[in-house]
Amino acid sequence: MKTLSTDMIRNYSARITRFAGLTAAAVLVGGIALQFVSRASAEDARVIPAPSVDEKAGSAGTETIVLAGGCFWGVQGVFQHVNGVISATSGYAGGGKDAAHYELVSNGDTGHAESVRVVFDPHKVSYGHLLQIYFSVAHDPTELNYQGPDTGTQYRSAIFPATQEQADVAKAYIDQLNKAKTFDAAIVTRIEPARQFYAAEDYHQDFLTTHPTYPYIVINDLPKIKNLQHLFPKDYRADPVLVTASAN
Repeated sequence: MKTLSTDMIRNYSARITRFAGLTAAAVLVGGIALQFVSRASAEDARVIPAPSVDEKAGSAGTETIVLAGGCFWGVQGVFQHVNGVISATSGYAGGGKDAAHYELVSNGDTGHAESVRVVFDPHKVSYGHLLQIYFSVAHDPTELNYQGPDTGTQYRSAIFPATQEQADVAKAYIDQLNKAKTFDAAIVTRIEPARQFYAAEDYHQDFLTTHPTYPYIVINDLPKIKNLQHLFPKDYRADPVLVTASAN
């Protein structure tokens, strides 16, 4: 595990301090006293219907989809715990190669969104079912250009489909959920043209698993794993599929 630098720690702590109207507290991370806020409970996941239209599984052994929904730590962590997922990698999608670096993406003007590339076995978990988990557990699809404490277009809700069929299924599902008024507000998730995916820096990979006591993870992301286990018990895998493990 790469040691977090002082700048990284301060950068990460900024995610925490953007909560509004919450009780402030202090925590010592890497020898630095940081201010962060806590809230009484994490946002509840929402039970939503399965898509009425799903992708037809072909003969291919694996498929890929790139999903964006706020900080990639939590989104990656959720899909790493889903049965049928072969890998989930944090990275950037929507912008160019030269801008695919955390410090630049964090400015919010690169076109990139913090994203997760999910490789899955369509014979074990369908594309539509992954979207159901994405909309109900991984993030709130009604928040425009922000997610929890994180604000900016780099935290937008977006799907980067690998095929036209994936795009059509995603659009049909969004229309289905909006028509049923499943959420209290309209879904703002964008279906964007497939772009090159760039893996994030090593220190971002498997962050939820390797930093389970990090305040941001405790407040924002661990509840997502619990919600996954509660709402989708048959899909939950206790041992996550890790990027570092596949690299060895």
